[in-house]
Amino acid sequence: MEKAILVFQSDFGLVDGAVSAMHGVANTVDNTIKIEDLTHDIPPYSIWEASYRLFQTIEYWPRGTVFVSVVDPGVGSSRRSVVAETIGGQFIVTPDNGTLTHIKKYVGLRELREIDETKHRREDTEHSYTFHGRDVYANTGAKLASNKITFSQVGSIVDLDLTVELEVGKVEKGDDFVKGTIDILDIRFGSLWTNIPRDVFTGVGFEHGDRVEVSILSGSTVAYNNRIVYGRSFADVYASEQIIYVNSVYNMAIAINQGNFARAYNIGTGRHWKIKFRKVDL
Repeated sequence: MEKAILVFQSDFGLVDGAVSAMHGVANTVDNTIKIEDLTHDIPPYSIWEASYRLFQTIEYWPRGTVFVSVVDPGVGSSRRSVVAETIGGQFIVTPDNGTLTHIKKYVGLRELREIDETKHRREDTEHSYTFHGRDVYANTGAKLASNKITFSQVGSIVDLDLTVELEVGKVEKGDDFVKGTIDILDIRFGSLWTNIPRDVFTGVGFEHGDRVEVSILSGSTVAYNNRIVYGRSFADVYASEQIIYVNSVYNMAIAINQGNFARAYNIGTGRHWKIKFRKVDL
């Protein structure tokens, strides 16, 4: 059987040896598997961002790819360690702490199994409680990717309804508006990525070239209110101009062409950051 690719994600950064240790464990299990990295720059403890980055990425990897996602503020606690199989046939090795939220909601999970640490924890680490990424997740992920174990050998099945899920923002639509939340940033460029799907947005009647009224609120405080062009790409506006566009996960986003919208207007992310697109009568 062909070996799978192993993909690591964490909030560890690359300034010390944590990520290298996980790579080392995986190579000790089998030094012929291909190991890649999704990102290790998740903000510390941000389970939400870990969940979103998996959603942003996972469908573009082949069936059988094994993801190891370690953003684990509850390491050493009673939270479950699991492996999830997606509808697309990829696997995610992770703490069951909300990291699977976006995959379950927007991609789909087929099955969830709790890792049997008596079988899949790295040897002689039973007294280590703070680095499950190395001792449990990298070890289990490498065993699964190298076909040393099958998914059914990971451990017992967990009811998918018991998966820990983070609360996600709601999308609301009216005759002339749609509103939702700012889920996350396109970090390097400061673009705002909303939870509003393209088809819901266009269902209101917005068309390319329209100037759309955009309101952004942090709680009850108005952080931004202006009219922005809905375009196909950044080439539709001049440098430093604002644009509404469809991002790479087919949700609506806002950017400043060759600028940083989040920094320019001090915009953040999360369910309390609300955004509304409204049609303008010309």
